This record gives sequence, structure tokens and C-alpha cells, in this order.
Amino acid sequence: MGKHITLKREIPLDDRWDVIIVGGGPAGCTAAISAAREGAKTLLIEATGALGGMGTNGLVPAWCPFSDKERVIYGGLAQKIMESLKSTMPHVPKDAVDWVPIDPERLKTLYDDMVTRSGASVLFDTMLSSVETDGKGLVTGIVVTNKSGLCAYQAKVYVDCTGDGDLAVGAGAGYEKGGDNGELQPASHCFMISNVDDYGYQCGPWLHGSNPDSPIHQIANSDKYPLIRDTHICSNLVGPGTVGFNAGHLWDVDSTDPINLSHALMEGRKLAREMRDGLAEFFPEAFANSYLSQTATLMGIRETRRITGDYVITAEDYMARRSFEDEICRNSYYLDVHHSEKDAEKLVKGASFEEVVESKTCRYGKGESHGIPYRCLTPKGLTNVLVAGRSISCDREILGSVRVMPVCLAMGEAAGMAAAHAGNMPTVNVHAVDVQKLRKRLREEGAYLP
Repeated sequence: MGKHITLKREIPLDDRWDVIIVGGGPAGCTAAISAAREGAKTLLIEATGALGGMGTNGLVPAWCPFSDKERVIYGGLAQKIMESLKSTMPHVPKDAVDWVPIDPERLKTLYDDMVTRSGASVLFDTMLSSVETDGKGLVTGIVVTNKSGLCAYQAKVYVDCTGDGDLAVGAGAGYEKGGDNGELQPASHCFMISNVDDYGYQCGPWLHGSNPDSPIHQIANSDKYPLIRDTHICSNLVGPGTVGFNAGHLWDVDSTDPINLSHALMEGRKLAREMRDGLAEFFPEAFANSYLSQTATLMGIRETRRITGDYVITAEDYMARRSFEDEICRNSYYLDVHHSEKDAEKLVKGASFEEVVESKTCRYGKGESHGIPYRCLTPKGLTNVLVAGRSISCDREILGSVRVMPVCLAMGEAAGMAAAHAGNMPTVNVHAVDVQKLRKRLREEGAYLP
């Protein structure tokens, strides 16, 4: 990789767009819907063959909580998407709003329908390859790669929903990554197990690692399953006889390093197989006749780049339950920074979940939340780029809270709307968007902004 080659060629340019969103995960989908709803000619570019990111290709089996234990606080498009999906899953209680299971195939088509009905266009199997700028903070175009080869696209405003901040970094944005020594939160490769005995699963021991009677402790302590090195396991019944799992940890995974990520995906598939076999051995009432039916096509990445924006939201803001004049959504998810490999070893050796995990987290009481300011979505030094999703401007600790799907959905709706508003300015500048007008429009669309 040390050698370089210079290529000169002409590539086609499509400059029809007002707003281009790169990344079709939860934030990207709501950004596209919101921008198109405001009247912007909108294109959503997605590297895979389906929308939804971690909720679909990533097989995360449940939504994180949508409520602050008193009311739904991720309103607007976020709530509509969750409620629409829930209505197609008869086994889910109608009033459920926290840890609601996800049927990934139904969610794929739900996103397809909502995005296209908004008027936005979608381009699948298309990878961002480079970002062109004027050298002064204005993105003048992006180059993508797909079956047509190299193609260039141009818009007034761009929204980076890649999760890794690829577009913003390509345009020159500053960022932080990981901890002081570059360490990243562990990844999880989600999967689904089918032909599970529903009765055995629902009436047996709770699989969560905090339960001392969970079979995961026996699996992790067995020499037969060497890839299962800790007791992390979350699961949900996502359909008849089918359980989705967010389980196991893979350390030292960096999704911005394609070689590293490729090895991790291979290891993750093997870990999923070991988990199925371990559950069949130690929880036969539910899993004796089960089989591993699917592993995710996306790795469950919790942490990479955090773009430096006009405001860096911090754990101190979280602890203070801080509100902001320019906040575009609220958030109440706890500080969920997944533990190190050393802490995982402690759990396997018998240390309590409360000592190793809960003692390092912070959870809100009923009705408590904090605001996320618009300034976290605006990268310093870039005129026509917004960021939404887990790469917003934040410190490492609060990233553990703002990285999950409900808040990403809410941030995406605000970013898409702001992009459309910025595109209508005489001189495009995402930093100069009328935030009170933005907040008013978000409220009109159902956002919770007390």
C-alpha cells in the first residue's frame, strides 16, 4: 500500500440535487425523508443493498428505549418508524415503546416505502470514494463508485450519515477517535437463531449477562467455545421460533480499516456459530433443535470517529440534564460504554455485573433527559456539510449514549430539514441556519422539544 498511482480521467457529473445524504442507516433515512418533505431535491446514497443500517443489515434485534419512562421523547419520524414496524409484529404489545423487537425484513421495506414516498431518490450499492472541495470548506462534489464505475454528484448541501464521518473527514473536518490511547469500544456481530422453542425461551432463564443464572456464564467458562470471551448477550424474539442476538464482543475492531474489519467479520460469524452451539448445550429447553439462520452483513460498530463541530457535547452535559436554546432533539439513553477486554475477563471469572458494568454507567430517573444542540451537527470549517448519527460532535463517554438508533433517527430528521433550509439561503451556510425556525418545523412534525 506504500506505492501510489496518479489517474486522470473524465467522469460523468450529476448536479441536479439540492441535498445529498451519504449513508442509509437510521439517521440517513430520516434525513432523506425530512429534506425531501421540505421540498429539496434529495438523493440518498447507500453502500449496501438495503436501507436501515444496524436495524436491518446489522440485525440489531431491538430498538433501544423510545421513552424517558414517562413518555416517548424520540418523536416525529423516529416514533412513526418504530410504531409502523411494531404494528406488523403481532407478538409485540401495542403499548410497548422500550426494547421493542425488530423484524429486519419488514423494516427494510418500511424504510424503502417511507423514503421513496417522501420524494427522495435512493442509490444502492454505491460507495463514497472521494470528496472534492474548494479548499476553503465548501464541498464542490463527491465521487462514488458502483457498477457504472466512477461517478460524480453535486448538491448544495451534504449530510454525512456514514457513521464513521467519511464525508466530513474527506472534506477536511477535524475529528477524535477512541480513547486517549486510541482504544475503541468492542464491536458485536449480531445474528439470528431459528427453530427455537418459543415456550422454552420465554419461560427459561433470562439470557442477559447480569443474571447469574443465565447460561451465558457456563458458555463463557467452557473451553469448547474459545471465541466467547465474555458474558455480553442481549436477545429478543423477533418472529415465530426466531431469536435475534446482540451478543459477544470483538475487541480492537476498526471499521475505518478494511483489512481489520474483514478479519473481524470472519471471526464474528464463527463466534455466532459457537454461541448457537453453546446455547444448545446449556439451554436445550429452547435451543436444542435450533440452527444459526443468519449473521449480519454489517459489523455492529459502536465507536470510530467523532467529528469536531461547533459544540462538543459531553458527559458533563449528560449529568447536568442540560438543555440548549438550539437543541434539535432530546435523549435519555444511558451512558453505555461497552467494557474493555480486561473487564470482560473479570466477568467470566465471576466478578459481579454491578461491580464491573453498572458501577461505570449512569442512568436517568423517570422523566429525565438532555438536549442535543444543532451545533453538534455542524462540522467546524465546513460550509455545506452536516453530520448526523454516531459521528456527531461529542466526547467519548456521551458517545455511549447518543450512538443508538432512536436518537440517530431524531438527529437525522433535524439534519435533513436543516440541509433543505440551508440550501434555500442566498449563500449556503449550515452554521447560519435559523435554528428557531428549524425547531418550529420539527415541532410541527411531532418532535419532542419541550
